[in-house]
Amino acid sequence: MTEIKSDIEIARESSLMPIVEVGAKLNIPADAIHQYGLHKGKIDYKFVNALADKPTGKLILVTAISPTPAGEGKTTTTVGLGDALNRLGKKTTICLREPSLGPCFGMKGGAAGGGYAQVVPMEDINLHFTGDMHAITTAHNLLTALIDNHIHWHNDNGFDSRRITWRRVLDINDRTLRSINSGLGGPGNGIPRETGFDLTVASEVMAIFCLSENMADLQQRLAKIIVGYTREQEPITAKDVKADGPMCAILRDALMPNLVQTLENNPAIIHGGPFANIAHGCNSVIATKTALKLSEYVVTEAGFGADLGAEKFFNIKCRKAGLKPDAAVIVATVRALKMHGGVAKDKLTQEDTAAVKGGIANLAKHIRNVGKFGVPIVVAINRFTADTDAELNVIKQMCAELGVDAIEANHWEHGGAGAENLAESVIKLVESGAAQFRTLYDDDLTLWEKTEEIAQSIYGASEIIADKKMRAQFTRFQKLYGNFPICIAKTQYSFSTDPSLMGAPTHHVVPIRELRLCAGAEFLVVVCGDIMTMPGLPVEPSAHDIYVNEDGEIEGLF
Repeated sequence: MTEIKSDIEIARESSLMPIVEVGAKLNIPADAIHQYGLHKGKIDYKFVNALADKPTGKLILVTAISPTPAGEGKTTTTVGLGDALNRLGKKTTICLREPSLGPCFGMKGGAAGGGYAQVVPMEDINLHFTGDMHAITTAHNLLTALIDNHIHWHNDNGFDSRRITWRRVLDINDRTLRSINSGLGGPGNGIPRETGFDLTVASEVMAIFCLSENMADLQQRLAKIIVGYTREQEPITAKDVKADGPMCAILRDALMPNLVQTLENNPAIIHGGPFANIAHGCNSVIATKTALKLSEYVVTEAGFGADLGAEKFFNIKCRKAGLKPDAAVIVATVRALKMHGGVAKDKLTQEDTAAVKGGIANLAKHIRNVGKFGVPIVVAINRFTADTDAELNVIKQMCAELGVDAIEANHWEHGGAGAENLAESVIKLVESGAAQFRTLYDDDLTLWEKTEEIAQSIYGASEIIADKKMRAQFTRFQKLYGNFPICIAKTQYSFSTDPSLMGAPTHHVVPIRELRLCAGAEFLVVVCGDIMTMPGLPVEPSAHDIYVNEDGEIEGLF
């Protein structure tokens, strides 16, 4: 039996190309790459800004069915598809989000692809990379410190300490910090108040970072962050506490896109990292637009299932940045569909076409949802070794009935060569010119109506519900921010807000628990169900398996 190597073993055995040579494939001169060692770099602002008049390439989104513990392989498919397109002669760049240390040390582990479809250097990308996550965390917490300092010394802006909305962030899952009391220990330690921590990937600074077009746009957006209110409920902004300038200074180098490579030495831009269950789930606009100017094709991903990542990619990122995707790939696995069909995780290796048929409603719902945005679709079946032809044929037949091709892909085992059939299908979709992109809702719908449209049209809910306080907040925000899109925070495991309700449930109710106004990012976060913006660690976190061996190499990152 052939030994199956771990992701990190495969990554270490790869032959990496110097990053300036990877950049040369995109006609980036060596002096426009700020090198972070031999195999990582940031693309200089001047070079990025000089690309404005270049032709724009074709944009492909990779999304997926609702995630399960069985795994779907969205990032792996993004990498494999990018390598396959390059093999077929299409100058292609992939654009991914930066991994967070939260899931890296928590439940998920590494997030740089898998098998022979990875981005490298894998350990660096998963851990500190070029320091962007730390910069975003620091900029966010600098604002918090300036708020508390302002109140401690003079409070000229008239903060009502009961109405400070800005929390702190951390890039590690730590449930004990969700709700805390700060300023304890006497007058010298500030004003006591209730506050808490969110994960860095849920920070509005992260959202602003990923939606900003340039440095000037970044500072303007940071300035508009609402951090609290006066007793008269007048908003107080980051600019009012003179935080926008120093925050921008901290983020200056971070805003340059990061350039790395795949195992097949093809260019990959990895920049920004908001989650899609608690944030908007897309990599930076700067990264995507830079790649589109440097490549014929750009393959990007959006977090979790299409009900979250793809919906936010279309309704928030594309709306704000003026992007028009040319095709979408929905990733599915036989294993995950079996779980949606009711099979336990330890029974997934047994052939069960009935369970595949039962779970396929989830895939069908995602196909219909993505179709509402006017983007042509292909389904990528990320094949596992235990999958049978009979099970794959069930998926292919169902997709054919919906007018969509389902292509078996073996990139995990064979790299780009294993995804050439998928790449050919994507090229066919793109070159057909069938894309007629549109957003799900218009700007002039009310905030309540936009939320309702997402819940009913995308989630299959019968209604959204909110108490009197939440409805009053909708009304208040509507007056000044009614044109904002909606960013729903909810569980990624179900179309509903109940993570145990798998498949494609309908006629469920979506309860709204909280509203968070992101005035700088220019969207409204609607928190639904029991979703947490500061997750906890599982009973056996991935951190338990990570260590440094006697050769100084990191082990346990998959």
